[in-house]
Amino acid sequence: MRILLTGATGYIGRRLLPALLDAGNEVVVCVRDRSRFPDSGNLKIEVIEVDFLLKNSLSVIPKDIDAAYYLIHSMGASTEDFEKLEAETARNFVDAINETQARQIIYLGGIVNADELSKHLRSRLTVERILNEGQVPVTAFRAGIIVGSGSASFEIIRDLVEKLPVMVTPRWVRTRSKPIAVRNVIEFLIKCLDRPELFGRSVDIGGPEVLTYKEMLLQYAEVRGLKRFIWTLPFLTPRLSSYWLYFVTATNFKLAVNLVDSMKVEVIPEENDIAQALGIELMPYQEAVNSAFQKIRTDTVVSSWKDAFASSDSRLPIMQHIEVPSHGCFKDRRSITHSGNPEILLDRIWAIGGETGWYYANTLWSVRGFLDKIVGGVGLRRGRTRRDDIHPGDALDFWRVLLADRRSGRLLLFAEMKLPGEAWLEFKLNRTGDHHELVQEATFRPKGLWGRIYWFLMSPFHHIIFGGMIRNIQKKAYQIENLNSYA
Repeated sequence: MRILLTGATGYIGRRLLPALLDAGNEVVVCVRDRSRFPDSGNLKIEVIEVDFLLKNSLSVIPKDIDAAYYLIHSMGASTEDFEKLEAETARNFVDAINETQARQIIYLGGIVNADELSKHLRSRLTVERILNEGQVPVTAFRAGIIVGSGSASFEIIRDLVEKLPVMVTPRWVRTRSKPIAVRNVIEFLIKCLDRPELFGRSVDIGGPEVLTYKEMLLQYAEVRGLKRFIWTLPFLTPRLSSYWLYFVTATNFKLAVNLVDSMKVEVIPEENDIAQALGIELMPYQEAVNSAFQKIRTDTVVSSWKDAFASSDSRLPIMQHIEVPSHGCFKDRRSITHSGNPEILLDRIWAIGGETGWYYANTLWSVRGFLDKIVGGVGLRRGRTRRDDIHPGDALDFWRVLLADRRSGRLLLFAEMKLPGEAWLEFKLNRTGDHHELVQEATFRPKGLWGRIYWFLMSPFHHIIFGGMIRNIQKKAYQIENLNSYA
């Protein structure tokens, strides 16, 4: 089959793509920015640039598709207008699919059985209704908590349990749900393809157990061999709950508000036999947690919610910043000659951030991350999805990866921290004969007077941090090369 896949760089989309290919399908991948989707060389993948908020861009969608997956959402974009954005996007999608030969739309939404729905769940139901207004029949799966390495719910639970031996929690920890393993979600999405009996149906999906958030936290702790204590305070308001979630976990504040709004609603799926009919064995919660940690331990996490632009709390067209400006900018440029193995040096650059840290003055980087959180930024808690591998569009602490090209030896980062301006950090390895030049350049384009004051106030710290960073990157590369020579 020829499949159209939207949301291909999102958490579910990245995991669904290889499953679709393994099943022998050809996949047309929709992305807003082609640079975010690395060229795999797979002849069964066609990449097209589409922004479903811009009708003019939809003409590139092929007419000869057999089915289309709708995996787009705007939950982290704003606390006010994501419902409007999601509705507009869905209408544009339906208009475009009506012009194709598609026989089925497959949609992943949220469980909407409660009497009062959160904004997020209400929006997901609205999107489902809009999709059903089109000419192409819809198969809609409604899921609650998705458990898997990199999923927002799993990473939030992980943050809370790993960091807090004692938790004083809001009352939404008593909310019940049926958490489902991400592996099962992908199975549902794949096995429903071209099944006429599922055309025009909306089906709730969930795992085999009903658990409260408190039970999920405690069972996670049990899997990890941690002793945790949880007390619930009924008087914590939703806004205080959002601040609590924001400061303890890697979420931005707008996403925290939307998550808390959703966590107050019980998401218990209606009973059905869809799993049995499709031959899917539902994975228990603790097994799903174990499976997620297997991915984390082996550094094989396929996708993470943190890499979605929703995690940045930014309205900027970030990937358009790939051209580093020079006019009206301040720069800190440093270079160093390297006579060792250039690949080992690139390995060190490609491993920067996350657990590796920034090679020099990591305490100062942590302080900067904490200050960023205080003023509403993303801070350093997002880390990175994989320890040693990096792709354009990935989140990297409070940076976003714009370019990661090992062949040209260039890594370009764009700052997503709160700043009175815009900032880039670039590493470039120039290969020349037996010696190579590593260039490290920080660029800051100030916004108004405060931007200029900020740069001059930070310049002494930049001199210390950036100078130490490039030296230690080289030093670490030499150390590894020497160890390899003795091995």
